[in-house]
Amino acid sequence: MHALISYTERFIAGIGRIGSLFLPLLMLTILVNVFSRYVLGLGFIQLEELQWHLNAIAVMSCLAWAYQKDVHVRVDAFHAKMSPTARAIVEVLGVVFLLLPFLWYVTGSAWTIFKYSWNLKEGSPMPSGLPARYLIKGVMAAGLSLLFLQGVAILLKSLLFLFGPKTYRE
Repeated sequence: MHALISYTERFIAGIGRIGSLFLPLLMLTILVNVFSRYVLGLGFIQLEELQWHLNAIAVMSCLAWAYQKDVHVRVDAFHAKMSPTARAIVEVLGVVFLLLPFLWYVTGSAWTIFKYSWNLKEGSPMPSGLPARYLIKGVMAAGLSLLFLQGVAILLKSLLFLFGPKTYRE
């Protein structure tokens, strides 16, 4: 089981690293858009839409990686003061009763929306906008799927910590 968790987390980290490479492209697109709009007085709908697409790629590909690295926002203010065992119990309960049921519904809906968009060959509603809007909807569904997969990996790690061999706790 440890090998499965390790492979899953390496895969998700790789996707996250690739997704993070879109951030400089996003910043450059924003700079070009701001310059063209406020200095040259020219607005380009393609640049506006490209910003949203690049942002979606970066966020959705890094979401699961952020959860894996425990750098996501936590609501639990007591988490830092808990013992490792208490943290693992909270993680199991949170993943089983909150994260996975929520992601099961949202991810299923996202794939349905992607399929519908794909069948329509949906593009931008703007005449000069970017084509193939279904691709970005697929990126969003894939990102949610990766987060679901990472949730399962975190659940398995927490269960191994709680109930697995003593060597896994160290």
